[in-house]
Amino acid sequence: MNIYQATILDVEGISHLFNSYRVFYRQESNQEEAKAFILKRFQQKDSVIFVAVHQGNYLGFTQMYPFFSSVAMKKLWILNDLYVLDSARKQGVASNLLNIAKEYAKSTGAKGIKLETEINNTSAQKLYETNGYEKDNVNFYYSLDVKTKTVKY
Repeated sequence: MNIYQATILDVEGISHLFNSYRVFYRQESNQEEAKAFILKRFQQKDSVIFVAVHQGNYLGFTQMYPFFSSVAMKKLWILNDLYVLDSARKQGVASNLLNIAKEYAKSTGAKGIKLETEINNTSAQKLYETNGYEKDNVNFYYSLDVKTKTVKY
């Protein structure tokens, strides 16, 4: 298995994984839009993607986006996506992807990596905790869907 930072040459393989990842999160399959989204990430250089490939088959990927902590005055990374094909699970693919993401974050001088997962995704929670991630018991996180919510001024 080869795990590496993806380039634009990996768009096709990643986009199939990315489409499956979205379907896992109850989104409609749309291979064309998935490919366009991943291609745009490379063109705009606004994310970092790592892939796991074995004998030409794309087994999994992770995608991280940069952001900053004003309080720490350091870069942080959001590990936004992690997906491994069902057939490749329980073989260390996800842990290896998490490890390369961690090493990359270190190499950029980042303070750390943040991620989120659904409350009922206990297998992902176990994976993250096994790999050293800790559940945040200090902060609440909020979100606002700006397309559907009205904000009072």
